Amino acid sequence: MVDEWLGDLRSLRYLKKSTIRGYSQAVRAFCTYATDPAYEWAQECLTRFGTHPIQVVYEWNSAVHAQDNESDPAKRAFTRAELEVLFDYADEQVARIRAFGRKGWLPAFRDAVLLKTAYAYGLRRNETRMLDEPDFTRNPHGPEFGDYGVCLVRHGKAKKGSPPKRRSVLTVWPWSAEVLEEWFTEVRPHFGLDGNPAAWPSERGLRVGCQRLNSRLATYRDALGLDPALDFHSLRRAYVTHLIEDGWDPRFVQEQVGHEHASTTSIYTCVSSDFRTRTLRRTLDATVTAALAAAKKVGAS
Repeated sequence: MVDEWLGDLRSLRYLKKSTIRGYSQAVRAFCTYATDPAYEWAQECLTRFGTHPIQVVYEWNSAVHAQDNESDPAKRAFTRAELEVLFDYADEQVARIRAFGRKGWLPAFRDAVLLKTAYAYGLRRNETRMLDEPDFTRNPHGPEFGDYGVCLVRHGKAKKGSPPKRRSVLTVWPWSAEVLEEWFTEVRPHFGLDGNPAAWPSERGLRVGCQRLNSRLATYRDALGLDPALDFHSLRRAYVTHLIEDGWDPRFVQEQVGHEHASTTSIYTCVSSDFRTRTLRRTLDATVTAALAAAKKVGAS
């Protein structure tokens, strides 16, 4: 029934092609395992039951990986202006809730800092929520960041069958260290942690959940009338884009976000038209300057 199942995933549940391919590959791998002659299970099943397992997933009835980037074309990075509006709005909600004397100002403050941190370090959703307070440490080569010069990501995206991938992300913007210092020293203790190490504690559990991260960003985004295609991962796309636009070395950016291949980082980069215009203008000006200098040299000789 694999054809009917995959058809249901496509036409009724509207799953992404990459998700369907992952499911079909899992079934294909299991069938390969079950029919491997080395284990003699097919022969044993034929002897006992009169039938035997076969491979049911082939190239012709499964989703094929046809291109490097299969994400929704609408997905993109936040622009700098959109980020400023988003972060300002998140801060305003904290002040508004607190002015009314409501208890919800603490979660609102937490979520505002969390969104800023996800962007400041180019983190994925689960990488962000799984951070603990000790994961922020000093960088001896960046003393100006104080106790928040390095963010240790211990729950990075893992390869299939492997444990979470670790990496250290260096702080690049001074404002992020200031935001974290205020959170950890002045606000977070109000949660009444009782030994909870989570950087973003929940009101009802150990740490904030992934769904809360999605819903909070979506609520703010929709309230501001921003593009519905902007999601939590757009913060990570923005981090990559803005570092590249600011002239950071592409290899450094690749290491910061934990991409194994530079081609993956390039997919995340959504440079603005202003950046491309500046790059073009700089190149053209340099070309003209060099041509004039050469012409002047020829005339002098």
